[in-house]
Amino acid sequence: MRPRPAQAGYAGDVSPQLAWQWVQAGEAVLVDVRTDAEREWVGFVPGAVAAAWKQWPGMAMNPAFDQLVSQAANGRKLVFLCRSGVRSIAAAKRATELGLESYNVLEGFEGDPDENAHRGRKGGWRYHGLPWRQN
Repeated sequence: MRPRPAQAGYAGDVSPQLAWQWVQAGEAVLVDVRTDAEREWVGFVPGAVAAAWKQWPGMAMNPAFDQLVSQAANGRKLVFLCRSGVRSIAAAKRATELGLESYNVLEGFEGDPDENAHRGRKGGWRYHGLPWRQN
C-alpha cells in the first residue's frame, strides 16, 4: 500500500489500513479531528490524539488545534481521521502549513453513505475492523 498523492496542500491520502500500519510501526500519530461528542457517542480509536478541527457550540474553529498537533507530531508524520474524510483534509492542510508531514485517512471513521444514506456499511475505519471502542 502506498499513499495516494494529494491534489494540493498536504502530503497525500492513505487507506485506513496503511494509516494503522504506520501508527503501529511508530512512524505516524493518528489524530482524530471529530468533535468530542462524535468520539463519545459514535466511537473512538484508543491512543489517537483528540484534536477537534471544529467544536460546538456553533462549530467554531478549535483554538488549540495548532498546538495540539504540533506537540503530537514529535518528529513523526500525522494521519488525520474524521467522520468521512472532509474535515481531515482541512486539518492535514493546516498541519502542512505548520511544517508537519500530514496525510488524510480515506473513508473516515464511518465510511461513505450507502444507498439508504447509512454510514458504517461502505468503508471506513470501523468497517475495516481496525481498533476502536465505544463508551
